Amino acid sequence: MTHIDASEILPNEHVQQLAADGEVTQLHRGHAYAEEGDTFDIDGETFEVTAIEHRTLGDLTDEDARAEGSEDLDAYKRRLEAVHDEFEWDDDSEVVRHVFHPQE
Repeated sequence: MTHIDASEILPNEHVQQLAADGEVTQLHRGHAYAEEGDTFDIDGETFEVTAIEHRTLGDLTDEDARAEGSEDLDAYKRRLEAVHDEFEWDDDSEVVRHVFHPQE
């Protein structure tokens, strides 16, 4: 278990603020940016990475999209296409889910 900088797992201040507000509780990334048990701070609150899971984009559900701050999977797909140059959704693309929660 390591204490990491929030920017290692959450790519920008906007996403960090959404996590601090409880609107984002997980994030899928292209590879693992943390390990289960790692911690990070946002605005003085410590969060713990509670799960790291290897998946494919085809595994994602509306529930996953909501946990990442989108209203549903279609909105999540549109958001990814908007923020990543030349991104094309491929159900077989491998991703890593990072689940995190505030420590109690």
